[in-house]
Amino acid sequence: MEKGIHLEFEVSGGNFASAGTASDEIKKHLKQLGIRSEDVRRVAISMYEGEINMVIHAGGGRALADIYLDRIVIELIDTGKGIEDIELAMQPGYSTAPEDIRALGFGAGMGLPNMKKYTDEFHIESEVGKGTKVVLTVYFAENKKSG
Repeated sequence: MEKGIHLEFEVSGGNFASAGTASDEIKKHLKQLGIRSEDVRRVAISMYEGEINMVIHAGGGRALADIYLDRIVIELIDTGKGIEDIELAMQPGYSTAPEDIRALGFGAGMGLPNMKKYTDEFHIESEVGKGTKVVLTVYFAENKKSG
């Protein structure tokens, strides 16, 4: 399929109650399309991690998703403070989340590492004071449900 299904979502900064809404919607679409459950899980985990990062660190942002027969491409775009040191931010356990966020159970420093772990392609660019863009791609092993 040349052009897939295009979905767009707004992610509200600081709103933990609505965090995960975009990943839930994408998960529903993928299930309806008969995408393999393991691929749906990988997409949902990586997308949720991105949403939480935008909620905690960036004051919100936008999530764009293009679903094709063989893959999904997700762009997470914010105009937050940006990431000063991407290499450091990619280290498991590194976090700049404030203590009150950590007390809620978020900000453990696994967001970016998990996004990379659960995707086939991971690209991040960030500019301090301007924001961050993360592109996640998950290739589907098959386009039928297998469990």
